[in-house]
Amino acid sequence: MSRQLTHEEIERQLGDLPGWTREGDAIVATIEAPDFPAAIRIVDEVAEVAEEMNHHPDIDIRWRTTRWLLTTHDAGGLTQLDIEQAHRITEIARRHGAPASD
Repeated sequence: MSRQLTHEEIERQLGDLPGWTREGDAIVATIEAPDFPAAIRIVDEVAEVAEEMNHHPDIDIRWRTTRWLLTTHDAGGLTQLDIEQAHRITEIARRHGAPASD
C-alpha cells in the first residue's frame, strides 16, 4: 500500500498539474473534450492505464465534459499513485485535444 502524502507534498505536486485541485482527500479535474466521441476515447484510454496501475478513478461524463476524482481509498487519502495517474490522465486528454480546465 502507498503512503498518504503530506499536505505540503500534495500542494507542491499540484503545481505541476494544471486544472487539478484538491477536494478533501481527493484531487479532481474537469476536462472538456472537443466532442462526445473524443470524451469516450479519453475515458477508454484512461481505463487501460487504470487497469495497468490497478488504481481506478471516479469518472463522471456529461456529453463532452468529463470530471475525474482520484483518491487512494485503502490508504485513506492521497498517495503518489493519485498524482501519477493525474499526470497520465492529463497527457491522454491533451493528445485528444482536451486540456484540463482551471
